[in-house]
Amino acid sequence: MPLALLALAVGAFGIGTTEFVMMGLLPDVADDLHLSIPTAGHLVSAYALGVVIGAPLLAAVTARMSRRTVLIGLMAVFVAGNALSAFAPGYESLLAARFLSGLPHGAFFGVGAVVATGMVAPERKARSVSLMFLGLTVANVAGVPVATLMGQHMGWRATFLGVSAIGLAAIAALALLIPRDHTHATSAGLRHELAALKSLPVWLALGTTVAGFGALFAAYSYVTPMLTDSAGFAPASVTLLLALFGVGATAGNLLGGRLADHAMRGTLFGGLAALGVVLALFPLLMRAEWSAALGVALLGMAAFVTGSPLQLMVMEKAAAAPSLASSANQAAFNLANAGGAWIGGLALAAGFGATSPALAGALLAVLGLGVAGVAYGVDRRRASAPTGRLVAAHVPEAQETVPPLSSAH
Repeated sequence: MPLALLALAVGAFGIGTTEFVMMGLLPDVADDLHLSIPTAGHLVSAYALGVVIGAPLLAAVTARMSRRTVLIGLMAVFVAGNALSAFAPGYESLLAARFLSGLPHGAFFGVGAVVATGMVAPERKARSVSLMFLGLTVANVAGVPVATLMGQHMGWRATFLGVSAIGLAAIAALALLIPRDHTHATSAGLRHELAALKSLPVWLALGTTVAGFGALFAAYSYVTPMLTDSAGFAPASVTLLLALFGVGATAGNLLGGRLADHAMRGTLFGGLAALGVVLALFPLLMRAEWSAALGVALLGMAAFVTGSPLQLMVMEKAAAAPSLASSANQAAFNLANAGGAWIGGLALAAGFGATSPALAGALLAVLGLGVAGVAYGVDRRRASAPTGRLVAAHVPEAQETVPPLSSAH
């Protein structure tokens, strides 16, 4: 696999660290800025809002630019956002800085996925995407725990300075390792890019992402009270257990990339089914410490098996604007984060017990399977349609060509 994928993984590591570290730093930030925990929690929402807005917008407006230049520019915005977070004088400025930090997130992964798949043979596309996402999953194993400890011992501002340094390292790696390229897009601009998202298969693929990863976050958002209240772990043990989730996610991500190169649709169906089973078993798994630890690792593995096939599916369904579609999938991922947490919270508020969010997640996984099944049916029906109707349905008036990237600068 090309060494350039390492540069994308470094950027993904920084993004994954800054996305998830705020959860661990909330008490420190709240104390320092004299905020309540719920008010400080808006800093998490501000980042997610930046991802949802920035992912499709930045991918669309940069569609005709060199993808190498776009990746470096996005990481520069990321560095600026985290540096401003470190020096923010108050809550409002920190809120704005977190929003800025989230803006390049989705577009980086979206454009990065196009670059990654353009550097490898067709039979290795899913694996190349999984190697880029490796930085995101490893962030949960190492980046987030280390950054949280740094914030607790050196102050939360030091954490964001550290993340900025990771971003600078990513810029250097991108400039050194990503091949120079130019875009051969014949698009007329934003309207053409957005038109590529009108296809029903694209929206079904995005819907599968929202439901599938919503299933994950319905449970994961409340995994700490499950581990302490149901499984009996001490609060101090939770950080290590969350690292187990990262280990499972890393293994699932790599496994999903390999399997999807052989059977993308089968990997997606299998991953969603496995996720539903693991979540349905959570009330049993949380009855003992050893099984709870196993359940957390299996949750990460089952969820992230679906990451690469979902990313590739969205890109294939919107072939006229793969960067935009791939970035929109990252926005869908963050909608899943917010929506899944909300649904899991409803289960808790209804008094169904500490493990009830996992059961709500199991239902969302079944919904994701249903949406994926509908998408499969639509694809089969369109594939069996007369050739003329098929071409009319799938080929836009002006389609972007995604040239393979050369290995030389």
